[in-house]
Amino acid sequence: MVRLAAVHTGPLLGPAEIRELADQAGVRPTKTLGQNFVLDGGTVRKIVRQADVVAGERVVEVGPGLGSLTLGLLEAGADVVAVEIDPVLARLLPSTVARHVPGLSLAEPATEPEPPADRGAPVTVLRDAAGRDRLTVVTADALRVEQLPGPAPTALVANLPYNVSVPVLLTFLERFDSLQRALVMVQAEVADRLVAPPGSRTYGVPSAKVAWYATARRTATVGRAVFWPVPNVDSALVRLDRRSAPPAAVDRSAVFTVVDAAFAQRRKMLRSALAGLAGSSSAAEVVLTAAGVAPTARGEDVDIAGFSRIAARLVEAASGGPGTVGT
Repeated sequence: MVRLAAVHTGPLLGPAEIRELADQAGVRPTKTLGQNFVLDGGTVRKIVRQADVVAGERVVEVGPGLGSLTLGLLEAGADVVAVEIDPVLARLLPSTVARHVPGLSLAEPATEPEPPADRGAPVTVLRDAAGRDRLTVVTADALRVEQLPGPAPTALVANLPYNVSVPVLLTFLERFDSLQRALVMVQAEVADRLVAPPGSRTYGVPSAKVAWYATARRTATVGRAVFWPVPNVDSALVRLDRRSAPPAAVDRSAVFTVVDAAFAQRRKMLRSALAGLAGSSSAAEVVLTAAGVAPTARGEDVDIAGFSRIAARLVEAASGGPGTVGT
């Protein structure tokens, strides 16, 4: 193991150190990658606290940036798998963590490393004296990650990049069923969409798809001043707790196809919106009635259980099973 210089300068990053780190590395936050770094230690600890992180837990963080939240998770005793798309930030993170967390060493690469998603994606590990992997940095696009090295994570805790927050969240909920909960910071308007109930103006595709996996609630609003650079919008924290079982015994992809069609033109009645899937508007009306959903309803009126029933009826019709719909 290679010992890194570990000058302990405090548990979390402060505003001055964040800017200094960025200057030294030549890093400038970019809108392209949705980068806004958290300056405030109180906000970091609030995220960790609301995520119910416990010592020894394996946590995945997407978009660690300069390491503010990473250090907060390590301070709580979690073992962190950090997925970072920016190779400059990914290279910087281990040395930053080593300066703040004493006793960590750079682990020698394994001869046969367990591949993270993209085969060949660089992986860096910081290990403590007891041989425990405290930080694993994976340099990769989170949307392409299909595996993570080491034990399966049980929580996702992240300040998600603004421009890909919903795709990343849905991707990780789908690919890592070991995740029992998540605490994510997203734009306030995105938070509203994630937690929106049926019948509300903000209920849509993200709301319905998240509800397939988990219950979601907004736990806090985060002001703009805690970020660098200061964004143009407020942010919010959203807590998700995975359901013990899906809402229905029907394939997820079939349900999501119905959701997408229902909201493609959200003001359309479902008998029209689902005509393409059912074969005709009259066939869609039969399917909807059999599923217990009014044909004149719109997508915004239907919860995930309703979408699941519709999908099940469509699958039956396509296979010629009970309730087959003639076109």
